[in-house]
Amino acid sequence: MAEYTETRCGGVAEGDLPDLSDCDDDADDDEQWQPVEEGEADSLQLQQQVTCLFCDRALSSVAATLQHCSAEHQVDLVDAIRRYNLDDYGYIKMINFIRSTRCDAACLMGLPDASLPWESEDFLRPVLPDDPLLQTDPEELCAGEGLNQGLLPTGNQYALLQRAQAAEERARLSEEALARAMDDLHKLRLLAQGLVLSSESSKPGNPGGLGSVAELREDEDEAYFSSYGHYGIHEEMLKDKVRTESYRDFMYRNPELFQDKVVLDVGCGTGILSMFAARSGAKKVIGVDQSEIIYQAMDIVRANQLEDKITLIKGRVEDVQLPVEKVDIIISEWMGYFLLFESMLDSVLHARDLYLADNGSVYPDLCNISLAAVGDTVKHQERIAFWDDVYGFSMACMKKAVVPEAVVEVVAADTLVSEPAVIQTIDCNRVCLSELEFSSDFCLKITSTTECTAIVGYFDIFFDNGCSNKVMFSTGPHTSKTHWKQTLFLLERPIPVRAGEELRGKISVRKNKKDPRSLLVTFDLRDRKLTYSLQ
Repeated sequence: MAEYTETRCGGVAEGDLPDLSDCDDDADDDEQWQPVEEGEADSLQLQQQVTCLFCDRALSSVAATLQHCSAEHQVDLVDAIRRYNLDDYGYIKMINFIRSTRCDAACLMGLPDASLPWESEDFLRPVLPDDPLLQTDPEELCAGEGLNQGLLPTGNQYALLQRAQAAEERARLSEEALARAMDDLHKLRLLAQGLVLSSESSKPGNPGGLGSVAELREDEDEAYFSSYGHYGIHEEMLKDKVRTESYRDFMYRNPELFQDKVVLDVGCGTGILSMFAARSGAKKVIGVDQSEIIYQAMDIVRANQLEDKITLIKGRVEDVQLPVEKVDIIISEWMGYFLLFESMLDSVLHARDLYLADNGSVYPDLCNISLAAVGDTVKHQERIAFWDDVYGFSMACMKKAVVPEAVVEVVAADTLVSEPAVIQTIDCNRVCLSELEFSSDFCLKITSTTECTAIVGYFDIFFDNGCSNKVMFSTGPHTSKTHWKQTLFLLERPIPVRAGEELRGKISVRKNKKDPRSLLVTFDLRDRKLTYSLQ
């Protein structure tokens, strides 16, 4: 019987497993922008050799290639970009389409605008390695930059120009990211206002409430996926070593599960799990993600020479059509706060029921949700009792608003005053969607005579099914910190407890009908009924 390997911060010290580490961006920049010596100018010129799109002739620059295509083949690529209104990706697809199909120069300018032959994502894959035409900005081409000179700068001038262009590109990307963040913030503000309005409109005498809620759900879903389009959230998850190294260890230590298998990665993000699967022997990996990060993932996959194994698809897994009928394995990092927040497991179960082969498996396959009692009078004073006397004024009414909001934070292990109790176990290969809303009795064995000021919730994850080397990790207070932290349910009035006694109660977990990605958690505890929102 194989034993579990618990992955904690720092991982398991094995020389054959690569460590996840931060990149030294400053060092990379210094190395990238070393001055070009006079003797290196010729090599830079050689690197600018560009093969014509319609014949085998090699030209000295992109500008010279465009002039050659116009003079020799009567094809104006700048005119094609403008005519078909191509963005960066459309331009890349067109170049790769021409190179891969040997498209006749004469018919390129006569294509119907409504149905371009290079719409397939397959044409994002470069035909020629380091193709200079793919590294050219179509907007600059259309603006005529560099074309009037006939040749691009060389030597030190070329290096300085490249550096300036890279700086402009970084500034442009930063501005776009800021604009998206501001747009998302605006949507969330509208959503909050709408929730209040929809609550009022759903009351008797206010027609139209149901339609408003439906529109709000659609807007909120858009905001949810948009939030995963920003780089910061992916950086936080990748730097969570407990999380990322557990997935890596599971795949690298169980290569027999992945050898020659077809794998589906639901919510692939940057593609890290897809690449782990490919390196573990999978013959084909399909990654699906609705957020804009999928375009970065495409670049990442190409940069690691895994495009022959990994196919990335933008869209919801509920909406897209996979290029295969069945898959052998589904992997996903779907877990949210208190395990079920965000409801991404719903998408995994949809993919499981539609695509998973009869003998296939979902990973991770087992999940536990646990509770424990907390006795932290200092935190209770700071968060709850604080409102009793605020600079000499009573603001006790604020407790009614503060207490029902569950808090996501790191809970110190020495504040636990009970043994943990598992309240729910989820088998991802068998669970039904309806079972993700549940009620469960619990019993917490008290270990200290004190006051219980809160209940803490967390989850454990297991890679178990068919594994010769099992892996698990925990998000509890007693283990290394993860980005999930713990979920704290503060009590308005602490409960006196004694060592050795049992604190019994009942917990109910359900989705918020107004916001299905959030949770409502209700405790029945010593004649008290407390409901918390996690959103």
